[in-house]
This record gives sequence, C-alpha cells and structure tokens, in this order.
Amino acid sequence: MKLSNAFLQKKIQINQHTKVELIYLLWFVLAIFAVVSEMARGLTSIDNYLIFKGVFDHVVQEKYLFSYYPAEYVSFNNYGPAFSLIIAPFALLPTYLGCFLWAMANALALFWAIRMLPILYEQKIWIYWVVLIEMMTSIHSVQFNPMFTSFIIFAFVFTLNGKDWLATLFIALGFLSKIYGIAGLAFFFFSKNKKIFALSFIGWMIVIIALPILYSSYGYIVQTYEDWYHQIIKRNNQNILNSTYFGMQDISVPGMIRRIFNYYGAIDLKIIAMAAVFFLPPLFRKKNWNNPTFQLSYLAITLISVVIFSSAAESPTFVIAVTGAAIWLILQKNPLHLNVKIVLVLLFLLTIVSPTDIIPKYIRDNYILRYSLKALPCLVIWCWLTVVTWKSEFSKQVHS
Repeated sequence: MKLSNAFLQKKIQINQHTKVELIYLLWFVLAIFAVVSEMARGLTSIDNYLIFKGVFDHVVQEKYLFSYYPAEYVSFNNYGPAFSLIIAPFALLPTYLGCFLWAMANALALFWAIRMLPILYEQKIWIYWVVLIEMMTSIHSVQFNPMFTSFIIFAFVFTLNGKDWLATLFIALGFLSKIYGIAGLAFFFFSKNKKIFALSFIGWMIVIIALPILYSSYGYIVQTYEDWYHQIIKRNNQNILNSTYFGMQDISVPGMIRRIFNYYGAIDLKIIAMAAVFFLPPLFRKKNWNNPTFQLSYLAITLISVVIFSSAAESPTFVIAVTGAAIWLILQKNPLHLNVKIVLVLLFLLTIVSPTDIIPKYIRDNYILRYSLKALPCLVIWCWLTVVTWKSEFSKQVHS
C-alpha cells in the first residue's frame, strides 16, 4: 500500500512537472512564432521596432524625434530620448536580428518578472497561462509593453525586498519611457526606508535624463524633453479624435464613454481624478502596508490603471492590464465562485481573444472595437479590487 501511494505521488509530481514545462515552452515558442511571422512579412510589419530603433538613431544624430520619416518607418514616434537607453543594444544590431532579440527580450523580461512575484509556484503558473495570449499579441506588434509590464513588477518586488535603489530605477525608466510609468510610485508606501526610496528616485531621474547626453548633446536633450511634452498632448488629442472613427487607440474607460455616449468633451482628467479618489485613500492605512494580499492587490490595480485610463491604450497594451487581472485571479479565495467565472469569461472573450479570429469579425468591429469593450472586463476587475482594498481589514488576514 505504501509502495502504491508513493508511486501515485511520484506520478502526480511528474504530471505537474510536465504541465509546468509546457507553459514555459509555449511562452517562448509562441513569442518566437509571433516575431518571426511578422519579420517574414517585411519591414512594414515590424514598423514599431523601426520606430524604436529610430529613437536611438535620431538621438545620436540629434534629429527631431517626432517628425515623420517615411524613408525609415510608416508611423510616428511618441517616445522620449530616455527610451534610446533601452533600445540601444538592439538598435546597434542589423535590423532583423535586433528586432528578433528585442521581441525575445520582452518575452523574457515579463516571464522573469512573473517568476519573481512573492506568490506560490502554482499561482505563477496560472498567471503565465492567463497572460500568454496577450503576451503573444504584443510581440506580434514588436511592442515594448511586455517589458514595460516587467518594469512595474520589478519595481514592486524590489521595493518589498528592501532594494529601493533598484525599484526606483525601474520606476524612473518606466516613467521616462511611457509617462504613466509614474504609477509605480504607489509602491513608496510599501518601502521599508521611504527616505532612500524618494532620494533614489530623484537620483535615477537625473541620471536617466542625463545619460543620452553622452551620445548626443545637452542642448538637444533639454529641447527634446520639451518637444516630448508637447508630443504627449498632441498624441492625446489625436487619440480622442481617432475615437470618433472608432479607431484602434483609446481602448480605455474614457474611450468607452466617448464611443458609447458619443460624447467627446474634456473628460480624461476628470475620470483620472475620480479614479485617484478611489485608488489613493486605502494606501494611507499604515496597518495594511505589510500585508501581502494588500500589496499584491495594489500591484494588480496599478497594472490595470495605467492601461484603462489612458487614451493611448490599444490592443497590444493590454498585456499590462491582463497581467494585473491574472494577479486578481490568484488572490481569489474561491476562484470557482460564479462571479469570478463570469468575469473570467468576459476577460477571455472581450479582452484576450477579441483581436483574434475566434471572435467573428462583425462582432469584433461593430461592437468590441466600436465601443472600446476590450477595456470593460479590466474595469470590472479594477472596481472589484478597489472595493476590496476599501472594505477589507488586511491586517487581520493570514497570507499563505
């Protein structure tokens, strides 16, 4: 009997190990498939990477970053000069090799960030499965979003580990790459040494802003940051205008309001201010700061917030929000509860697979895209998490 029990236990362990290897394999195989399939279509299919590469090239050449360069790429750049630091190792390589390694670096960064989360091993596997398709969607667009997601998670993990100088490096990099990376400052409340956290952030901001001067010039970098500020405002206005044509940007809460109610007034700042009213107060409850469930809830809220309240949100951006949604899932005491199942089905259909052929084109174009419904399940999860952080007494909870 003991022998048979031991054999059964060993068999279960082997099966679990096989499942783990499957998600690891799928993660990188699908990332490779996504980037290779895009490169096979030619340079126009990797236009985002060409834009990223152009940031480094144009900083070195001291060219205006936000002009239209039809000889180099099709669209426009919206990234500031600090992004040249991130893309530099890839931009220096031949285009297709640099693009491939860029895509794989994004997949690896997000994979590693999830692996570092302070949760059970089985919970990490669930997160990989939930995020897998969105990761692939973003890699198809050779986007920066998986790596950006990892920056937020790295900032969170290093803050909890008392490595504030590393945490603030990723917050500063995220902020100076995509402006809403500033949301990572919410982790300040979880820092064991808030003075070091604040000083480290200021220090990294100075360093990251200054470093491109080494391969450019002081005057150019200062001017380019001013240009970037104006470009952000211009891009926001373009995204709102794009919403009137039910375009691919503004897949957000403001976008839903604009498209559903046909109202295109100045609502973004009002919505963000309302969200902050719900987002911030629970952070000031000092007794909750050291509770793992509270901390992870705020990581999830932060990841979702930077997407669903941004007019720049588009389909490849949602790898950030879906990672937050996956963290919400593993925090549920009863993941089989009907309410959780309903939200998961909505997340899968409206958010994760909505850009794919699984959803009929008519429904995808005339409902999901037309009304920015890809953001709806993430908004529901954001509200769920926010209500929990307001109501729950986390100091009394025991986290396994």
